[in-house]
Amino acid sequence: MTMPENRFKARLLAGETQWGLWSTLASPVAAEALSLVGFDWMLFDTEHSPIEIAGLQPILQAAAVGTASAVARPAWNDKVLIKKLLDIGVQTVLVPFIETPEEAEAAVRATRYPPEGIRGVAGSTRASRYGMASDYLKKANAEICVLVQIETTQAMARLEEIAAVDGVDGVFIGPSDLSASMGHLGNPAHPDVQEAIRAAADRIAAAGKVPGILATKAEDAVRYRDWGYRFVAGAVDVGLLVGSARTLLQTVAAQPKDTRP
Repeated sequence: MTMPENRFKARLLAGETQWGLWSTLASPVAAEALSLVGFDWMLFDTEHSPIEIAGLQPILQAAAVGTASAVARPAWNDKVLIKKLLDIGVQTVLVPFIETPEEAEAAVRATRYPPEGIRGVAGSTRASRYGMASDYLKKANAEICVLVQIETTQAMARLEEIAAVDGVDGVFIGPSDLSASMGHLGNPAHPDVQEAIRAAADRIAAAGKVPGILATKAEDAVRYRDWGYRFVAGAVDVGLLVGSARTLLQTVAAQPKDTRP
């Protein structure tokens, strides 16, 4: 038995556009259903959701039935949290709040077995197919994909240095936190923020890495794709759920009352 190929990383490095969905619902049922829709990837967020490590594994197992490659965001750039994600089978990590090349280097090292890194070795984990993937220790370093998240003006000022770190495969822009850092809290659509986002795609690509981003509606996702972003999450699952529910309620509530006797 062999370890699975990281399809997301292979397609990322091939320059393909991959459409994704952001997931915070903390539900294996939702993860399974959404994985079957046809997205290329799904981000399971343990930073801004109640998902803990023990709860993430059944979510990953449920999502494995569909087309979407699983990406997970740890709550912080922490070697222990990253190790736990990798051991339960996450092959692609999106590490939040990277502001310096040194922080990016630390994130990469947390995903690599020695001598390239500091990841601890465990034998019978879901990642190694419970010890039955005989090639896991040999191939894991190459298959793990590291995405670093840029979400402050300080990080944007060091974007090229961060992107240049060996082992960083993609650089992800976080519009909400970036807009807050730029003085436009709650308004990522502000022209200054959008210009910074547009320029960042070119800067990341010029550094030889792949740019990614989160959108909250389809038109934004398409615009970001046109600007050069190659892995784009088009929406957040809870936003889709609430938005659809609100639309339904507004539609039925607006209907004329039945005046039949």
